[in-house]
Amino acid sequence: MSGNEVIDNFTLLPEAERLNMLLEYSEALPAVPEEHDGFDFERVEECQSPVYLAVEVDNGKVSLFFDAPREAPTTRGFASVLHSALDQSSVEEVINFDDSFPDKLGIAHLISPLRMRGIRGMIGRIKRLTRELSE
Repeated sequence: MSGNEVIDNFTLLPEAERLNMLLEYSEALPAVPEEHDGFDFERVEECQSPVYLAVEVDNGKVSLFFDAPREAPTTRGFASVLHSALDQSSVEEVINFDDSFPDKLGIAHLISPLRMRGIRGMIGRIKRLTRELSE
């Protein structure tokens, strides 16, 4: 799924249903596969809840792995949204990913600015790790 398709999933819904969509995404966050348990996960400090991510680049494709607690559905939802938008994208697509993506979801005014800071922190780390791994 592309970033634009994720944006459409939110913006085509009435505003009152967008937070429910975020909760649905939180339930869909893939578990970290057993073979990646040993990954060096990086904490996203900008998030209020403890969320960790790892990036893998293989043959020009980016794989994303997130670990976020079920007790933090907003954080999990954002992780899942980014997973849906970016997992298996090319290195170039990830590095050039639109930094204004969180604003385009149409939920910024429905949640706290601290939560929005968290998704922006995730995007920044994903881009940085992708750059580092593809050099």
